[in-house]
Amino acid sequence: MRIRAFEIDEPVPALREPHAIAVLKPWTDVGKSGSVALRWMEDTLGARDLAKLSKPGDFIDFTRHRPTSFVSGGRRRMTVPNTYVKYGRRETGNDFIFLHMLEPHTHGDEYAESILELMQYFGVKKYTIIGSMNDYVPHTRPLIVTGEGIGEGAKADIEANNIESIEYQGPTSICFLVSQQAPDFGMESLSIIAHLPQYTQMEEDYTGALKLISILANIYGLPVDENFIRKSEKQLEQVNTALETNPQLKTIIRQLESHYDTRNDIPEIPEEPGELSPEVEKFLAEMDRKFREG
Repeated sequence: MRIRAFEIDEPVPALREPHAIAVLKPWTDVGKSGSVALRWMEDTLGARDLAKLSKPGDFIDFTRHRPTSFVSGGRRRMTVPNTYVKYGRRETGNDFIFLHMLEPHTHGDEYAESILELMQYFGVKKYTIIGSMNDYVPHTRPLIVTGEGIGEGAKADIEANNIESIEYQGPTSICFLVSQQAPDFGMESLSIIAHLPQYTQMEEDYTGALKLISILANIYGLPVDENFIRKSEKQLEQVNTALETNPQLKTIIRQLESHYDTRNDIPEIPEEPGELSPEVEKFLAEMDRKFREG
């Protein structure tokens, strides 16, 4: 079965007033915080495959998002980058659709319209995009989360979870047409973006993921896996340990703390903004490697 650009797996499930939870890679998935949080929801609800783009090459440049080769059953095979959709059910309340969106390189308007029609077909009542971005914030303070809600329920979620208004203006992704146009399709629209320290560039940032998980758990009454709490605590311990031998980064963090506490203009950063010395980059890479190894 086809819905616009998507091929739907059969048999097609009947879903109860589903809510859609989406992640957009790579634009707003720094440290894969959104992806980790989305996988948590899928694992919690036993998500199953629902759909994928029938011809991902119509939207994705495979020289920028490379296919991956692997060996299985003695044969070399290949995984092609795609946008994947899953669904999950609850015993009571609304069901869910999970969207792993890969930012398109071409035909972005068709891509967004295909997602909107897919959600309309399944009767989605609320569309939520979660994610993370780098910011001038310190790891020593609670993470800032910004977002926007359109619709009574979405606005209540913003208020109940202390989500600050989005102030960013500038280049964005064509995929945010989905958030913008969802209300025209009878859906509420919600965005939840965690702001991560730009100097702690983790392959998987569990502090950011835990923040998103906690908000989703609060909205939908789901249990938080304590494993994510432990991983977040471990990463923070490693950052603090690394700081003890890096006076340059200590100076940066003190300025970031001052900025965070006053919420004024972006502070002046030693060296060139957005760049760290080779020594700082080296210890951050080493810290991430040690965490991933266990």
